[in-house]
Amino acid sequence: MGRRGWAMGRQGGGTVRRRFTLLYATGFLASGCVLLALTYLMSGTLQTALAPEQAPGTGPGAGPGSASPEQQVRELSRQLAEVHAQQNHRLLAGSLLALAVMTGVSLLLGRVLADRVLRPLRLITAATRRISAENLHQRLAVAGPADEVKELADTVDGLLERLEASFLAQRRFVGNASHELRTPLATMRAALDVAVAKPQPAAQTLALAGRLRTELDRVDHLLDGFLVLARAEHGTLADREPVALDALTRAALSARAADLAAKALTVEDRIRERVWTRGSATLLSRMVENVLDNAIVHNEDGGWIRIATERADEEALLVVETGGAVLDQGRVDRLTRPFERLGADRTGPEGSSGLGLSIVSAIVGAHAGRLSLVARPEGGLRVEAALPTAAAGDRCAGRTR
Repeated sequence: MGRRGWAMGRQGGGTVRRRFTLLYATGFLASGCVLLALTYLMSGTLQTALAPEQAPGTGPGAGPGSASPEQQVRELSRQLAEVHAQQNHRLLAGSLLALAVMTGVSLLLGRVLADRVLRPLRLITAATRRISAENLHQRLAVAGPADEVKELADTVDGLLERLEASFLAQRRFVGNASHELRTPLATMRAALDVAVAKPQPAAQTLALAGRLRTELDRVDHLLDGFLVLARAEHGTLADREPVALDALTRAALSARAADLAAKALTVEDRIRERVWTRGSATLLSRMVENVLDNAIVHNEDGGWIRIATERADEEALLVVETGGAVLDQGRVDRLTRPFERLGADRTGPEGSSGLGLSIVSAIVGAHAGRLSLVARPEGGLRVEAALPTAAAGDRCAGRTR
């Protein structure tokens, strides 16, 4: 998961914590209000029951000397009721103040409780985020009582176990396919060599051998593409090291000088030095080669290619642009899928396996980068591969090798 996924996870976790806090505080506030209302109602009922009925001739205007003992008792009861009413008002005001204070305390306590409740889930999320295709053997192994959190962790562990088995099966298939398919190809090549090496071979035999050799070369190229694609998508990058992206680009460009000259292509070189990334030098070299091959094969005679490497926002960029006909962006977006082509006009004279850009996409993804394919409004295609830059210490180590 990238930085964006990590930020979304943190934001989601904060939202759940706020919900727990608000739920706890709201429940406390509601129960406090109900308790306060019941207390006030009960005190009011008690005051009404204790309040005496005022007899005739009694009241504020009646003299104290004319009051009978019964009237004096009623007057004392009335005064006692007034005292109770004042006490109830003071109790209500004090209760409201205490409720306001406890509301703030409940928010703080709710946050603490929410953190404690969500702590196991945060640990599970962090541990799951650290597990990738390179360390699928790791497990969460959450200890504790058999509750919902442990059940969730055990479910994630079971999913990781099935993923690990699937990845291992995929890698075994790639290894077996590499051995089993290359062996018959080598046998067929040897048989062709024997047939052609016979004294005075027939012209038809030579022509047939030439066509078969061409087809075998295409099958071998296709098989190599399958294996590279499988390794980039399902394999581990155990050979990570600092790699100079500009050096790989210049080497690939120099190796294709004859192909560029054959189509009279003009190359605009914007390759900057010291553009470093970290990853598999073999796969990254294949990525650069496929991008350049795509720009050469699917270009028009006498066209142009603009190649640039640069650093921007902690990313190492490889940008290759070509001219040509105006392309549909919707169809361009599908070029990262295996065997996707834009049609016969982009297959070139030697044909295309349809794996070039899908391999590029897989290699970029395996290096935690991003690939952008844009149909230029003026015509042609712009390919941008952005990879994480290597740390300063890694770059220094790469120069000393």
